[in-house]
Amino acid sequence: MRELIGTRPLMLAGSTVVVFNEKREILLQQRSEINNWGFPGGAMEYGESLEETAIRELYEETGLKAKDLKFIDILSGEKENHKYPNGDEIFGVTAVYTTSNISGTLSINDNESLNIKFFPLGNLPSNLVEKARYIIQKHLI
Repeated sequence: MRELIGTRPLMLAGSTVVVFNEKREILLQQRSEINNWGFPGGAMEYGESLEETAIRELYEETGLKAKDLKFIDILSGEKENHKYPNGDEIFGVTAVYTTSNISGTLSINDNESLNIKFFPLGNLPSNLVEKARYIIQKHLI
């Protein structure tokens, strides 16, 4: 698709997941392309539901499998406009889910992550992506 339209804006649907551990800490992923921390998630693939996207992205990026998801929000509009370092631009529509029912071993499984770890809500990294900051302020604090 990018060959046809270049870097002009695309609309993309996707999902992100707020994962809580048994200490009520949240899982954050330090993204390799921007070096900032955010929640695991990404774009929907053809034929997937938003829930399936959330489960797949969580597994691909962290090695964790979500047993159940709770829907908490849809993010859209001007705040969901992103320009990537390569010049590609998107307007996203993002479903936000939470889960504390996970299995698997926390691991970096792709080149999208520099680090993944759980943080207490009172001790978050200063370089959070705006989307994560918004979700935390609106739904978790």
